[in-house]
Parts: sequence; C-alpha cells; structure tokens
Amino acid sequence: MRLAVVTDVHFGPEALHDGKLRKLSRLAGRLTREVARDLREAHRPELLVNLGDVIEDSSREDDLANYGEFLAAIAGANAPLLHVAGNHDQVHLSEADLGRLWGHQGPLHYSREVGGLHLAILCTRYRPLIDVILPHEQIGWLAQDLAKTRLPSIVLVHHPLGEMDLEGNRWFEREAHLCLVANRAAIRQVIARSGKVVAVLNGHAHWSHVAVIDGIPYVTLQSLTENLDEDAPGRPARSFAVIEVDADCFRLATMGAEPQRFELRRSSKG
Repeated sequence: MRLAVVTDVHFGPEALHDGKLRKLSRLAGRLTREVARDLREAHRPELLVNLGDVIEDSSREDDLANYGEFLAAIAGANAPLLHVAGNHDQVHLSEADLGRLWGHQGPLHYSREVGGLHLAILCTRYRPLIDVILPHEQIGWLAQDLAKTRLPSIVLVHHPLGEMDLEGNRWFEREAHLCLVANRAAIRQVIARSGKVVAVLNGHAHWSHVAVIDGIPYVTLQSLTENLDEDAPGRPARSFAVIEVDADCFRLATMGAEPQRFELRRSSKG
C-alpha cells in the first residue's frame, strides 16, 4: 500500500511568530499544485491524506473559500483523499462545514479501509492557551474501532501523540502544552494494546520527527509552507511524504527542501 501525506498547508494570510515571517501562506496554492503534479506523475499513491490545518483561519467566509481553493489544487493528484481536522480548520468552520467540504457525513473521527490498510482518523481539540486533548469518548471509540479490524492499521491525527523534545522548535519550544496532546499516554496504551497499529502520523509541530514507542513509529511531518529561513522573503519547506506499508515493513520518504528517509521492519510475531 502506498499513501502520500501533506499537512499544515495554511491557505490564507501569512503568519508572523515572534515578529518574524514563519508561514509562507502566499505560496500555498502554487506549492499544493506542484505536490499534486509530483504525486500524479511520479509517485501515484493509492491514497492521499491531509493531516489538517489546511487554512490559516481568518473568517468563516474566507476560510470556506481558502479550503475550497486547497481542494481544487490538490485534486490534481488524482488520488482518493482523506482528511483530518486541524486546530486552525476548526476556529471558524463547524463540524458540518468541514463535513460538506470533505464529502463526509458524521463525526470528524472516523475510519476507512483502503488497499488492505485500516485508517483510524482522530479529531483532537485545541483549547487556546490551555492545552490539546483527545476527548475521552474518542479514546473508547478508537479501542473499539481497532478491535473490529483484522487489517494492519495507521492512526491519523493532527496533534502529536508521541514524545519529543521541543527545544529549538520555533513555535512550541516554550509552549509544549499547545503542541503535544495532553492525554497522549492513555491513547498510546490503546494503540499498543491493539497489536495492529503500524504507525501514527501527525502534523502541527512544523518540523519532522520520528519517535518509536512500543515498536510503533510516531511520525510528525513538516508543514508544506513553513519558512526554513529566519525571516522574509523566506524559503518554503515544500514538504510532503510518501509512505509504503507492506507485510513486514513501514517505509517513509519525506520530499522537499529537507528530504529524509525512515524504515522500520516489523517482527513476524507482531
């Protein structure tokens, strides 16, 4: 199974942080179209995943328009598309708004089976200046969802469920509570006990990171539009990932300005 992943595209106004230009949102449309072309012509994934924060929230009207622009741009990949809700996506857009944009009915946490792979999509809740949580009912739902499948599974979520040292992170070095999911340890217990999860994928942190916990890679993917330079005019990360999952191996290749590769072979007993 080959899937591609993009995250934190941030269509909308450019964002400063600590007085410096950090999100090159003015390039979001062009970069998304370039990714779609590369995926269609070179990688041909069976599935494309959007890990959230499609927009840099502004107003409901602008956010709807910007989300629609993203959908039009990424459609050039010619691949089935799954969505995860990010915190910026949920500021002005309701669950119903996002459902209509996604062509999806029901809660924003759900599961799908594609190409012999089970995908469980979670919807974390960002509480401004307080923390990030996964509601308790979703933890129970995840346990039940994983118990019902016999397929190897990937968990998709916007905010990190793994552990990472955020020293040097431009966004969250002093605010880890606004990056890492507060109740992540309880969620990881459910994931580990299932015996079925081959990887957990998230965005949000605006850098790349892999932590292997209980034999499971917790993968954080870089933003497409993150500015790799210290300030304007800027140089975008152009990041997206192509992942291959087979019977005994998880392979990740991150494309863009900072390409990386990661491979984890699984035990035949797992």
